[in-house]
Amino acid sequence: MAANISEETKIYNPATGEEIGISRVHTKEEVLEIISNAKTAQVSWGNTSLKIRVQTLLKVRDFIVNNADRIASTIAQDNGKTLIDALATEVIAAAMAVNYYCKKSKKFLKPYSTGVGNIMLINKRGKIYRRPYGVTGIISPWNYPFAIPFSEVVMSLLAGNAVVLKTAGETQLTGLILKEAFDNAGLPEYIFNYVTMPGKLAGETFLEGKVDKLFFTGSVGVGKILMRQASYTLTPINLELGGNDAMIVCEDADPYRAAKSALWGGFQNAGQSCGGVERIYVHEKIYDSFMEHLKFNIENLKVGIPDHYDIDMGCLTTQKQVNIVKEHIEEALSRGAEIFVKSSIPACGQNFHPAVVLTNVNHDMLVMKDETFGPVVGVMKFSDYDEAIELANDSYLGLTASVCSRDTSRAKNIAYQIKAGAVMINDHLMSHGLPDTPWGGFKESGIGRSHGKLGFDEMTQPQVIINDILPGVKNNLWWHPFDKKLYDGLGGILKLLYSGKVDEKVGGFAKLLKILPKIFSK
Repeated sequence: MAANISEETKIYNPATGEEIGISRVHTKEEVLEIISNAKTAQVSWGNTSLKIRVQTLLKVRDFIVNNADRIASTIAQDNGKTLIDALATEVIAAAMAVNYYCKKSKKFLKPYSTGVGNIMLINKRGKIYRRPYGVTGIISPWNYPFAIPFSEVVMSLLAGNAVVLKTAGETQLTGLILKEAFDNAGLPEYIFNYVTMPGKLAGETFLEGKVDKLFFTGSVGVGKILMRQASYTLTPINLELGGNDAMIVCEDADPYRAAKSALWGGFQNAGQSCGGVERIYVHEKIYDSFMEHLKFNIENLKVGIPDHYDIDMGCLTTQKQVNIVKEHIEEALSRGAEIFVKSSIPACGQNFHPAVVLTNVNHDMLVMKDETFGPVVGVMKFSDYDEAIELANDSYLGLTASVCSRDTSRAKNIAYQIKAGAVMINDHLMSHGLPDTPWGGFKESGIGRSHGKLGFDEMTQPQVIINDILPGVKNNLWWHPFDKKLYDGLGGILKLLYSGKVDEKVGGFAKLLKILPKIFSK
């Protein structure tokens, strides 16, 4: 494709293969011009009152409410997830998010005092202000094509930034309805900008255009490339990358609830969730009961084309992902793993893969040590909790995890020992839908946070302004001219404040008194 020629790309339903739309592809030159225009427009938007920014973004919430069914249907056709998945995890989550951030943005952006660090500098008072970066570039994935970029866009705009959003090429129909939602709000020109271009060009183009901060959700490998590229200009970068998330099922857990949580966490969105369950460690005393419930649930899982409300699991979004899932399962089976249970799949359609539960697995297998990102979980039995925690932490990733137990104290204690950014008790994955809780991981699962106050803080940079409140000041003690008397007086401050001997404190105070007049004299 020539760099200066704009083209269009066809959009296909991953479950049926039918063409469902067309999306324009921007050239690199067009994107660079958009970024430049966004930089100019942002100045006015950043100076717009927060009240007006909130009123504007609330129109996005109203659009979602009024078009919920159409948005959910678009996501299901575009991504392959079920209608209920699309509605619950993307549409409703987005409406909750924009309402929450509009309500909390005043508090999140409110300046606050730094307090008094030392009595000798009590006249120096600092105040922290949150300042927008300018233009934020957001590159989002195909697994949650509406919800993942949505919160970042809303928070960034509320904070006073302009946004350039690039959504995944695999889910452009959802990207277009996301664009429609923000266009409907009547934002000033170039404040929200939706672009499409090949993923391999997006990051370097955004950085070449000098976005002021880059947000990326995707694979660990691409995240590392973008971080390296961003280092040349020291562009701040926020990375939400992969997960290989663990679930620990304690001996006192409710086996029915634990199995249902595993079903949801492992197979919702056909397992294409960075925060989904991939590894399950079950205490030996509850293992048989848990596995019986899990087997029943998998055998009764309705997998099919997501055009009806009673479908439990749809297809994978790409053939490439199907191949990765098959490769991981075949590798595990070749190393001694066994298929404990698997679901049925429809006779027609494409990109379908059964929900699979593997046993006799170990951490030498890809399904247990790497991110599979598909409808497969591996289950291991344990007898010692230290062993279970060690296994849960035996990963280069640490996005989310969960603990199933009726004993809240035990569950919290185990959760605290797991090296993951978000740990849920008796549930899994859904914290991404909570606008008040931060989302992000430890280790190679990423850098920075999205959602909640911590996520909102990522959209601004702190500026401290220090004011001297003491009237009549002419000089600071440490200003020129210098002499021995000043040196002794300053040294007296150390004695006065920190010496453990009374006579040294008194002597230090006396030396300090000799230089204090300098503050008010010319």
